[in-house]
Amino acid sequence: MRALAYMLVRMDMDAFTSVHRPEWERLNTLARKRRLSGNEADELLQLYQSVSGHLSLIRSVTAESALSASLSAILANARTRFTGARSNIFVDIARFFVIALPAAFYRLRWLTLIIGAVFIAIAFLFALWVMGNPDVQAALGTDAELQQLVNHDFVNYYSENPAASFAGAVWTNNAWIAAQCVAFGITGIFVPYQIFMNAENVGMTAGAMFAYSKGDVFFSYILPHGLMELTAIFIAAAAGLRIFWAWVSPGPRTRLDSLALEGRSLMTVALGLVLVLLVSGLVEGFVTPSPLPVWAKITIGALVLAAYWAYTLILGGRAVRAGEQGDLNEDDAGAWLRSA
Repeated sequence: MRALAYMLVRMDMDAFTSVHRPEWERLNTLARKRRLSGNEADELLQLYQSVSGHLSLIRSVTAESALSASLSAILANARTRFTGARSNIFVDIARFFVIALPAAFYRLRWLTLIIGAVFIAIAFLFALWVMGNPDVQAALGTDAELQQLVNHDFVNYYSENPAASFAGAVWTNNAWIAAQCVAFGITGIFVPYQIFMNAENVGMTAGAMFAYSKGDVFFSYILPHGLMELTAIFIAAAAGLRIFWAWVSPGPRTRLDSLALEGRSLMTVALGLVLVLLVSGLVEGFVTPSPLPVWAKITIGALVLAAYWAYTLILGGRAVRAGEQGDLNEDDAGAWLRSA
């Protein structure tokens, strides 16, 4: 009985194949053509739908076979024809660095500057507090400990390890902090806490250095790498706060849609900052402790910062004016359909 049933199914499948093979061959021909007319494009879509039904029917009658595999290949080729193939990886990389990343940076420019100003104000107040208050200095350590800090430890920190390993350690640490600011920005608490704590640390160190007349040493070792490094942290903080605000005030979108848009766009920032912080890490590892004149080291740091702002304002401004937000392209992110 099983053999008879198999023969009947086989005979039916052979008849089915004989009837529909011209459609399959026509679909394969259209899918391989370099150019299609309007009528041929319509025919391609109709055949694709029809052959998809044939494949479904074949798979419901028999297990996977050479015929179903062949039809699957034809359908895949046809699908690529009317949906488009994936872009070349080099095109995607170029789009990321020329359009998506600078657009995301550009959207954060004002918030980055505001956060930077708040950071400097907090650090300045802490520095004044330490400089003008002997009790605070005493709480930081004994006179001998502070002398050790300002005369040896602060400078030696940048040269006590090999430059390459020090640059790598600084890079990974700062990249991790930046990624956390973006990822946990939605809480609304993590970013202000990080900015305050880092500003306090910088301000109190500066206050101790100035209290012992080492302010010039402080700036000569902080500015070469700190100009870009701190700016990168401000950018990450701005991205985190934008994600938080997308949840608080989603505008015409739902909160979920608003978070998805800002989250995709601004995680681009986290990826870009990995490279930005690599550059600042190299400056901190190789330039800051180098025997170069102070003016040369600060100039190098200033040029790195200027390059970032030129990249952001020129390429980012152009991309944003063209309607880019730093989001994924429409094929990956999905299209928006306006509805009443």
